[in-house]
Amino acid sequence: MKALPVEPSNIPVAIGSRIRAARQSQRLTIEQVADATGLTKGFLSRVERDLTSPSVASLVTLCQVLSISIGDLFAAPETHLTKKDHGPRISLGGQGIVERLLTARSERRIQLIQAVIEPRGRGESELYAVDCDVDVLHVIRGTIKLILTNEEYELSSGDTVTFPGREPHTWVNPTDEPVEVLWILVPAASR
Repeated sequence: MKALPVEPSNIPVAIGSRIRAARQSQRLTIEQVADATGLTKGFLSRVERDLTSPSVASLVTLCQVLSISIGDLFAAPETHLTKKDHGPRISLGGQGIVERLLTARSERRIQLIQAVIEPRGRGESELYAVDCDVDVLHVIRGTIKLILTNEEYELSSGDTVTFPGREPHTWVNPTDEPVEVLWILVPAASR
């Protein structure tokens, strides 16, 4: 069987920002990386700005010092786009609520849920907890009351409250107007 010829691309692969991000995440200076790799600070600066490409040997050394794989530098980032009002509908309970998942179903680090709550809509009648470390409620429009074990918060447009994810709570829209909120769960609630 004959292989299909693939024409090489002249488009340069930009890896400099990923190298810089790896260096900065480890709180290393260019000078420290230069000392560890034997490469010059000027050369490393040009690599990070995609003004020059390192040799394979230099790239291998650089990746070893930064504890990253060469493949990670060239991998396409995993992205997920959710268009307005097109997130899949989910139901975490409550009455008079339409919830949409805005993050990818496979995302485990964070979960973003848009909720539109009808006038007088409410969460569970009993306090409930979500299996995550941090729960954030941000009000886009309207007013909502968040009820925790020992506290209540009345939140309006632009208000945000952060609380432990496993803290028992419920909520209610106490008004005759719809309310729109975002729930941010970190990490994503287990299924």
